[in-house]
Amino acid sequence: MGKTNRKKRDEEEFKPEEAEIIGVDFRLDLIPEQLTHKQPAEFAASKAWRLALSSETLTAIMQRGNFGPLKLVPWGSNYTFITSLADEETGAEYAVIYKPRRGEVPLWDFPNGTLYKREYAAYLVSEALGWHFIPPVTIRDGPHGSGTVQLFIDVNENAQYYEFRENHAHELKRIAIFDLITNNADRKAAHCLLGLDGYIWGIDHGLCFNSVPKLRTIIWDYSGQPIPEDICHDLLEFVTAPARVANLRHQLEELLEEREVELFFQQLKQIVEGGVFPGLSSRRQIPWGM
Repeated sequence: MGKTNRKKRDEEEFKPEEAEIIGVDFRLDLIPEQLTHKQPAEFAASKAWRLALSSETLTAIMQRGNFGPLKLVPWGSNYTFITSLADEETGAEYAVIYKPRRGEVPLWDFPNGTLYKREYAAYLVSEALGWHFIPPVTIRDGPHGSGTVQLFIDVNENAQYYEFRENHAHELKRIAIFDLITNNADRKAAHCLLGLDGYIWGIDHGLCFNSVPKLRTIIWDYSGQPIPEDICHDLLEFVTAPARVANLRHQLEELLEEREVELFFQQLKQIVEGGVFPGLSSRRQIPWGM
């Protein structure tokens, strides 16, 4: 499909009547058993790559896979679908989340039609830092136009943030720093999930990278505490590696406005120099609905 036709389709009114709406008990078990490594509990805070297939392999699969029937997830603010991708090369199917640009609800404080790019940019940052807590994401064309496709991670649906946060504090500290440097305006409790692999996964990063401070997060447990040494080391190692910085900057500039990219790198520099978790300064820094 040509770029002109694709853009025209993306800008048309979005009415996904043909999509089935999933129920709250819907479960799509399409992740092959060999996809995830089961790790002992003591490694739950590890930042290591968590999937059996590499990032490059998964991205290629998500780019080339054929979409199955879409099922609409009804509890999101934007149109979000769960579906399967069939990989003809391997014969395997993978469960994914598809968020088309056309399904984004306009917001007064974010440019229209950019949330899917921010979702992908957040994933690129997590990978650049070596933190790997965001399920693989790519941008591609789909049944409702361009948008993000993200690997679906099977989670413990009975485990809530307030129940697992004490046992996964180190992972949540890493996510809290990530939210600070990416200016995440939407870190709700439901956006931190305990996977069946024993790790905390972070999802829904479409409201990151605003050009003005917008941090809204539920993770204020560590205000005023020193940032753990290994997290500081990861940040310092990154900012002192010119090639890594240049590569990420180039990737972000393809997705975000220049001032949004600059604020990200400013926030990163401040955290490296400060070394302490910031404190809550306004009730607006706690997301609505939590």
